[in-house]
Amino acid sequence: MQIVSLFNAKTHLSGLIEQIVSGVETEITIARHGQPVARLVPIRQTDTASRIGIAAGLFDVPDDIDAHNTVILNLMTDA
Repeated sequence: MQIVSLFNAKTHLSGLIEQIVSGVETEITIARHGQPVARLVPIRQTDTASRIGIAAGLFDVPDDIDAHNTVILNLMTDA
């Protein structure tokens, strides 16, 4: 774990991010006046491709699903 001052973090942000992205560092702590105030860590990548169509075939959508939208809108907006 690397600790850098706020000034150095601002000056070398691109390089610090590259260290995180490349895996050279797994965490970088940013300190202000010697006190840790923030942590730079990688964002976990999630596979979203498998979520598309995950419910396909589990239920049927009726052809007239939108038939009552106006009625529902009026119920929600009329006082």
